[in-house]
Amino acid sequence: MNVKILAALGAIALLSACSNEDQNAAATGAGGSGGLAGAGGSGMGSARPGSQEDLVANVGDRVLFDTDSSQVRADGRDVLQRQAAWLARYPQVTVYMEGHADERGTREYNLALGQRRANNARDLLVAGGVSGQRIQTVSYGKDRPAALGSDEASWAQNRRAVTTVR
Repeated sequence: MNVKILAALGAIALLSACSNEDQNAAATGAGGSGGLAGAGGSGMGSARPGSQEDLVANVGDRVLFDTDSSQVRADGRDVLQRQAAWLARYPQVTVYMEGHADERGTREYNLALGQRRANNARDLLVAGGVSGQRIQTVSYGKDRPAALGSDEASWAQNRRAVTTVR
């Protein structure tokens, strides 16, 4: 009986810890592409310019990857181009580029894959004119899933690189 209670409490804690990431995923859409609202790029009235909320609402904070790949897809390149333009508007902003993987594979493999994903996304921001000194990469491998589940829909959301404002 105690095991069931502990399992339920653990599940609740895990879900509450992931709630911010789930909200970010909902805000950016399934592809995480967001979009610049209007000609001026301002869409969310309550978000402070240059904040994480501004990035999520007006640009998109994540790019998704194919299985076992660290190559940025075409839809991800579009997101990273918008992020580079957004970062040009806010030169004081520095970011982390987080690399993530789905739950399949060993911890070591997924940490390395997440690092390659973060590095490739970072490289595209640098190619878009962002100083590399403004971007720090980190890999979480499979340790911070955006979606819980052991199915293709969940795995697809977890194969990602996420830009977070420091």
